[in-house]
Amino acid sequence: MASSVFTIFVLAFFFLSNFTSSKLLIFPLTHSLSNSQFNSTHHLLKSTTTRSAARFLRHHNRRVSVALSPGSDYTMSFSLGSAPKRTVTVYMDTGSDAVWFPCKPFTCIMCEGKYDPKTTPEPHNLSASASPVTCQSRACSALHSGSPTSDLCATARCPLESIEMSECGKFSCPSFYYAYGDGSFVARLYKDSFEIPMSAPPNLVIKNFTFGCAHEALGEPIGVAGFGRGALSLPAQLAGFSPHLGSQFSYCLVSHSFDSDRVRQPSPLILGRVDSGITENENKQKRVGYSEPDDFAYTPMLENPKHPYYYYVGLEAVTVGNRRLPAPENMKKIDGKGNGGMVVDSGTTYTMLPERLYKSIVSEFRNALNSGNFKRAGPVEDKTGLSPCYYMDQPGTKRSVPQLVLHFGENSSVVLPRRNYFYEFLDGGDEGKVKRSVGCMTLMNGGYFPDSGGPAGLLGNYQQQGLEVVYDLLKNRVGFARRKCASLWDTVR
Repeated sequence: MASSVFTIFVLAFFFLSNFTSSKLLIFPLTHSLSNSQFNSTHHLLKSTTTRSAARFLRHHNRRVSVALSPGSDYTMSFSLGSAPKRTVTVYMDTGSDAVWFPCKPFTCIMCEGKYDPKTTPEPHNLSASASPVTCQSRACSALHSGSPTSDLCATARCPLESIEMSECGKFSCPSFYYAYGDGSFVARLYKDSFEIPMSAPPNLVIKNFTFGCAHEALGEPIGVAGFGRGALSLPAQLAGFSPHLGSQFSYCLVSHSFDSDRVRQPSPLILGRVDSGITENENKQKRVGYSEPDDFAYTPMLENPKHPYYYYVGLEAVTVGNRRLPAPENMKKIDGKGNGGMVVDSGTTYTMLPERLYKSIVSEFRNALNSGNFKRAGPVEDKTGLSPCYYMDQPGTKRSVPQLVLHFGENSSVVLPRRNYFYEFLDGGDEGKVKRSVGCMTLMNGGYFPDSGGPAGLLGNYQQQGLEVVYDLLKNRVGFARRKCASLWDTVR
């Protein structure tokens, strides 16, 4: 996935001063676009819209037992093992709750076109220091959705007498199965040393780090570092070593607009993020985009007992231009069946909205752009999966595109940069055609799922560009602050 030069760059930027409550651990995130080749802008956009829709639909598919989704777009690297050490590159994903990657021998079915074999790392050989997780461990039970260790050990063929005496240490945790929107895999749990090279000795080493080793997958060739709220997520395991590292984390995604030159700059992922000290009263009426640059606008996390590993927030309304559009009630809260709320998701490219709210936003865009006599670009919509799209090759473009503001619970509002929700590019240039400037709204119609046991919407990473998004697990809240993300490396210590 990453070139050798970039891997060196990644490792060079790891640092941790001291393990105190005020120190931070920073990982570089690289956008997979910088290592991917697309035939055209249309191909790139169609790929991302298809993946976003598939991921959202996965949240509403009850036929599969594990409601998780694959990571996409942003990757991170770390080292595992001691004999020898292995550098692992995986997707960073707040929508998953475990760490896994392909291991030799590895078979990936229907993976053609999902990665570049020239730059994607080979499946990993487990180091000699890796050992299987036992069937009687808490990690095994956590991964199998809380199944009793006695049942898991029976599946692992541990004798009844040994189960009764809790003496099944020689029997490995059974394989586990994850199903995604467009793929799946089967893996076994192992534990090994997790290491992060430091700028000065000693390195950060966590022994008995738990991860999944997949030998077979369908459409999933890379692997995921889960940052969800599960016991085996990467933050949860770091918290066992140093509590503050897992209690707060943030990332700041460098704005890219699908420009491969821009995504060569790494985006900082910060673990152990320090509380900004903003009080609840100070948070009232705070609008990201208008507030001071060091202030976060916080909104409470919503609890969902049916899906406790996601980061849910309540979306109250969306302002388009001068008109405030109330969100449906199921965007604001979660009912007893697990329906509703909005998931803040690093692994989905585009924000997914309920059909009614999406159509209301489209209507406001249409009114604003029709007033400027911009023509609808129907052929572009068909090729990209984005809608609405308009031809923008005339004066007054910037003035015509309306401003968009997301209003979350407790009066926390995020003013989105225009490039976060309206993507402009050159269309055409084929034989006999003239290139034209086109702009497309990058919010998507998530459809209507009133009683599916899943979220009403997702906040995608494209809409999170240029914002530092902080996940505060101590106070159960998510915060947003405008940042120059590429400069954050020099200001956060």
